[in-house]
Formats: sequence, structure tokens, C-alpha cells
Amino acid sequence: MKRWVKILLLMFMLLVIVVAVAAVQMFGLHTFIGPRKRALTDSKFESTPARLERGQYIANSMGCFYCHSPHDWSKRDHPIPPGMEGAGQQLPYTDLPGKVFAPNLTPDKETGAGTWSDDALARAIREGIAHDDRAMFPIMPYPHYRTMPDEDLASIVVYLRSLPPVRNPLPKTEIVSPVKYFMRNAPRPISNPLPQPDLSDPVKRGSFLVNLIGCADCHTPVDKRHNFISGMDLAGGQILSVPWGNAASANLTPDPTGIPYYDDALFIKTMRTGEVGGVRELNSAMPWMVLRNMTDQDLSAILAYLKTLKPVRHRVDNSLPPTLCPLDGTIHGAGDQNRK
Repeated sequence: MKRWVKILLLMFMLLVIVVAVAAVQMFGLHTFIGPRKRALTDSKFESTPARLERGQYIANSMGCFYCHSPHDWSKRDHPIPPGMEGAGQQLPYTDLPGKVFAPNLTPDKETGAGTWSDDALARAIREGIAHDDRAMFPIMPYPHYRTMPDEDLASIVVYLRSLPPVRNPLPKTEIVSPVKYFMRNAPRPISNPLPQPDLSDPVKRGSFLVNLIGCADCHTPVDKRHNFISGMDLAGGQILSVPWGNAASANLTPDPTGIPYYDDALFIKTMRTGEVGGVRELNSAMPWMVLRNMTDQDLSAILAYLKTLKPVRHRVDNSLPPTLCPLDGTIHGAGDQNRK
């Protein structure tokens, strides 16, 4: 082989290596080799009355059934048709990168989770790997559920096993390229036990709950790449695209443009009724119909934590015409009343 041909081949190989390294650095290794995952075990969770009670509470008050059940979207509180709890649905959000189906979690063996092992359910909930080893789209909030203690995880699985089987065939989630490859970087295995955290202090309890139910996912504004904007934690303004129209999330910080006026009684009543002081309705994009199932203790703890947030001046008002906001770069009500 001529010397110049060898030089060209060597240069080509070096170029391929450089491009490959750059691609891994930019997009993540698991984009190309598949998600991180651990092997499933044959472990089973013992059913006890305490676990059934706790699992029912979590499923009904922290969003499991809201996503994994069909709803009557024409009614303000989005009721689940009787007998369809946990039977799965296509998520209604109109800005998703594909069609996302929250699967049937009832024990139906043909269309639900009846053939999935306990550990397959546990791995999906906290680690983001589906029962068939696919990476799950992180609208399933497994990055938040990673903090869920082992006993709560066991309680959810035990409760899901107790549901009546419901036949409800659903397609698989289909995410468009290249997102379906990028999202392979999100799942992470959990190999160590997660004990119950210290929730004796209301602020610690509230911090734990705010993370677990994913308040920041909607209430923190994002940039064009959908990354949280630094310094605007829970300051609102993110546009939520739902079938009944777009809405901007509220500023939850204690700044005067946020919610400094809430006390425990008003906050709890608002979450129970979906109305603020009986005069203003919350937009149904805010899942108050889920949070209303929380105990007074948990709701009070959430408010206690929100009051400790850094105040962020950011006015968001869905009753006003949408205008460009210089703080978050989106168009929402009262956007033009904000200044950098």
C-alpha cells in the first residue's frame, strides 16, 4: 500500500475518533450504547395493612393515578371514570416530543402489569427502566422518585398489586428522534438501601415532598433548551400546554409577586377546592385535584418550605394578555411588567 494511502487512512481514523469523542461529550455515552440499568431480582414485597394504606395514600395524593388513569377532561376536577384507577392513558399535554402513554398499572395480565415482577415495578418507579428494559421518558418523574425511601416504594408496589385488574390495551410510548436517544442518559441504577428520611421538621418534610411531587418541573421557568433558568427556582412562568389552552405556572416564592399572602388555612383550602379565597379559580393545569388528597400535615409542610425560598420578583398573571417577559424569555400574562 502506498505511503500516502496509509497517511489518508490514519487521518480518517483519527477524524472518526475525534468525532466519536466529541459526540459522546456532547450527547452522553448512553445515547449510543443504551441506558444504564441493573439486572432484575426475584425479590417480592410482603403485603401488610400498613403498606396498603400508605401505598393508597401515595398513589392518590402524589400523582400516580393522575397520570396512569383516564380522565373526563371536560370537567374541572378531571375525574377518573369509576373502576379505571391505574388503567393507563395517553398523556394530554400538547407539547411533548411524541406520543406518551402512561401504562396500565393494574394486575391485568394481558394489558397491564400482571406479569411484571415486583422488582420490575420498583426499578421503573425509581430508576426509569421499563419492564422491557427501555429507558422511560422522564415525564415519569423517576428522577424525583430516586429519593423515595424503600418502605414507600414497597408500599406503592403492594398497593398496585391490590387493584382490580382492568383490561385497557394501550400502545407503547413513541418519542421522536433524537430525543428518544438522548433520554437514555436519564436512568440511573440504585444499588444501596434508601431509609426513611427525617421528616420531623415541617420544612424538611416540605422540601422532601416538593421534590417528590415535582413542583419545580412546572413552576421553574426554562430556557430554549428546556433547562431551568438559574436563580429562578419555583418563580413561575413556565408555559404548560394542555388541551384546554396554555397557562403559565405561578410564582411560588415569598416575593410580593409570588404567594406571600398564603397562611396554612388559605393554602389548604385552595388545594382542597381549586379556588383562592373563593374568588379566583386555579387553572386546571395545576393538579390541585390530586394534592387535595394530601393530609393537612403534608400540605402545611409544603407551604412551610415554600416560605423559605429565596424571593424572586417575577410577575405572572394568566388573567392579563400574554406579553414577552425579559426574565424567562416566554410570553405570559404580565410578562412586560417584569424587568431584568
